Amino acid sequence: MRIRPDVELANASDVGCVRQGNEDYFLYNEPEDDAEFARRGRLMVVTDGMGGCSGGEVASHLAAEALRETFVTAEETNPRAVLIEGFQQAQRSILRQADAEPSLRGMGTTCCAAIVRGGKLYLGHVGDSRIYLLRNGEAQQLTEDHSLVNRMVREGLLSAEEAEHHEQRNILTQALGMETESLAGDFPAEPLELQTGEIILLCTDGLHGLVEGKEMALAVAGQSLTEACRELVALAKVRGGPDNITVQMLGIRQVGG
Repeated sequence: MRIRPDVELANASDVGCVRQGNEDYFLYNEPEDDAEFARRGRLMVVTDGMGGCSGGEVASHLAAEALRETFVTAEETNPRAVLIEGFQQAQRSILRQADAEPSLRGMGTTCCAAIVRGGKLYLGHVGDSRIYLLRNGEAQQLTEDHSLVNRMVREGLLSAEEAEHHEQRNILTQALGMETESLAGDFPAEPLELQTGEIILLCTDGLHGLVEGKEMALAVAGQSLTEACRELVALAKVRGGPDNITVQMLGIRQVGG
């Protein structure tokens, strides 16, 4: 796969210390053709599946691949529109597969996705996987968890500190695969302007549930992003690693891609 020199890409995924299988999934796509790259940009996706009988693994793969397929084939090239269509395709793909295989019914997945084009960052997100922007030694969380405890925090029923350790913190209010009337997910109307030296980080709750944003920012200082990914996964495992752990980073070496 071609990765142009204006970025640095790194990723890591680990089963963790407790689970038997890995239901997380990640992908990256950057068109080989320069004209297509100019039209479409580059795509990052991280998913975290849920559901028995391998359903979580199936759902996470289906969602990510639906986004990839939409990204490379859509006639529409507005990045936000592409993300919305990709999430819609992912929802349809998961529900269709669940209908075809009764053992997979009830499966679902979180999904966070980013398109970088022309020096701008476009986001799509559902569930409690997260997207951060690392800049100047700090981590800015760009997504808001679709979870029961986060809703309780917004409603003033819990403090942020209480939410971190609440027994229901893993209960999602939105995810791909849930049979809802409207499309789940958040798609900010305006993209973020990127700057040289910034790092886009996508991760599942197996990482951010154990590693704070400030620790993510510290990990990228003075080493490659590949080394930083390994360090963060290792840190989550040292702290118990009860869930699968996935992280993907894209460092901006030169704005414009």
